[in-house]
Amino acid sequence: MQSKKTIKYILGIAVAVLLPLSFFYITRMFSDGKIKLPNYYRADSVNQVEKDGKTVNDTVFHKVADLKLTNQLGKFVSLNEDLRGKILVIDFIFTTCPTICPQLSSNMKDLQKAYIKKNPDIVQFISISVDPTRDSVQALRSYADRYNADHDRWWFLTGSKDSIFNYAKNELGLLLNNADVPDDFIHSQQLVLLDSARHIRGYYDGLNKAEVNKLANDISILGIEKSKKNR
Repeated sequence: MQSKKTIKYILGIAVAVLLPLSFFYITRMFSDGKIKLPNYYRADSVNQVEKDGKTVNDTVFHKVADLKLTNQLGKFVSLNEDLRGKILVIDFIFTTCPTICPQLSSNMKDLQKAYIKKNPDIVQFISISVDPTRDSVQALRSYADRYNADHDRWWFLTGSKDSIFNYAKNELGLLLNNADVPDDFIHSQQLVLLDSARHIRGYYDGLNKAEVNKLANDISILGIEKSKKNR
């Protein structure tokens, strides 16, 4: 048990210390055209257009709609309006979950630690409760404190179960174990990456450390992409 805790501690420190150090190299490789941008997901339409004498596909990718819920501080917030211009990392949890949620939240904590000092304004972390009936503001506040969440930059949200279900399934495109109605809502272990324009740019297994590390790098790549577009 002690060795597992030691390994987990070392991995957490590695993410927090080495990731900010990698920003320089990622920026340099991005400028040289050697960085592969995260893909876009969920096409709304594909049209054929003429370009340079050739017929090519012009794909319109899905833009995730807004979601308004209440965070762990009791504030009613909007993911698109209040977090305009920010990259989002989203997962789904509930505070009494005995299985995957503790690991999901632990990995999200490591991501927060990696960005909170060097790039605090680039990304917002979002954990949405799939059990909003029992996950009150107070319950979410206690859960957030358990993982040392920065309450400004890592929100734990509760609210309408119908809205949460619709957002997970129809906006983010998550597979919810074939759930068709909110009462059968079984949450996913995926972490979802949205860029500042609210396109889906990645799905990552939140229980897989290698994929979480890839997500960490993809956040920084999107941050560089955003800054280049704003020039």
